[in-house]
Amino acid sequence: MSHDDDAPPADRLRRGLLHSAGLAGLASSAALLAGGRATAAPAGPFPSHPNWRFVFVNHVTTNPFFTPTQYGIHDATALLGCSYQWTGSATADVSEMVNAMNSAIAAKASAIGVCIVDPKAFNDPIERALAAGIPVFAYNADAPANSGSKRLAYIGQDLFEAGVLLGERIVSLVDSGTIAMFIATPGQLNIQPRLDGATSAIKKSGKSITIDVVATGATVNEELSKIKSYYLGHQHVKGMFAVDAGSTQGIAETMDQYSLASKGVHGGGFDLLPRTLELIQKGALDFTIDQQAYLQGFYTCMEMFTFLVSGGLTGPADINTGLKFVTKDNVKPYLSTSTRYEGKSATAQIVPMTGAIGG
Repeated sequence: MSHDDDAPPADRLRRGLLHSAGLAGLASSAALLAGGRATAAPAGPFPSHPNWRFVFVNHVTTNPFFTPTQYGIHDATALLGCSYQWTGSATADVSEMVNAMNSAIAAKASAIGVCIVDPKAFNDPIERALAAGIPVFAYNADAPANSGSKRLAYIGQDLFEAGVLLGERIVSLVDSGTIAMFIATPGQLNIQPRLDGATSAIKKSGKSITIDVVATGATVNEELSKIKSYYLGHQHVKGMFAVDAGSTQGIAETMDQYSLASKGVHGGGFDLLPRTLELIQKGALDFTIDQQAYLQGFYTCMEMFTFLVSGGLTGPADINTGLKFVTKDNVKPYLSTSTRYEGKSATAQIVPMTGAIGG
């Protein structure tokens, strides 16, 4: 399904902002695409170019984590005078993702972005895409170095290192006892490296902490059900932590329902789902980790575009979209604004700075 025209008010505002920056011609070209061409005005920084179509293959297409990623894709393609398609699987089915890639290759996509959640399954379609002259970039999840993947670059969080920092934070909160580590889909490369990194850091600490690894599933409702069931059967648990967005929200809701923070149970995880942020402010959850989902879409489009416009001379570069711990001390700005950058609003806007940068 194409989303090129899903936010007309946002596009109008964006064109106004671009005009004030002296780029109105490029914005107008994005709005007036016809006949497969985008005609950049003389004042624009890029020459006239085709209406390049970027296909993004995702493993959980309806998961709310990727709402800001899709806004990032929409904004970048509108800015650049390109179009896009969001496709893949809603349930982390790798065969469905591979089929989506094959369809993109057959349809002669201009570039493909794919979450490489399996170490081998995407190697063949990536090679066939490259042989057909279609550049392929990994976003959000990447194949390990020894996988044989020939993707051009990875745009996303350093997943293993993020897991290490998660593990170090857990060790700072829990001295001993059993903790649960929840993971939506064990083995998938968007989240398994985080679990591996966290486990490594906890073991390295030397603390007497036992880890129960619990698979929760690919949908938010399923994850919540699994987490509640685990807690009710393991009420001695000292902490509950997750390596994916849906499981993190499920932990927060479980801890809130059973008042676990007041009982000395700690919890945390990843990503900025609105309910997770609300329950951090309430004190039900210790922290979450921001990996900047918007940038995983926006930066990938920028690399695709620069690769195509430069004939492949410029573009492919690994980008770490970062890591930031969000706690009760710094969660307020996330809750006091509703922006497309965190996936809470479709409206394009400039968000005023609050407080010192980095605070």
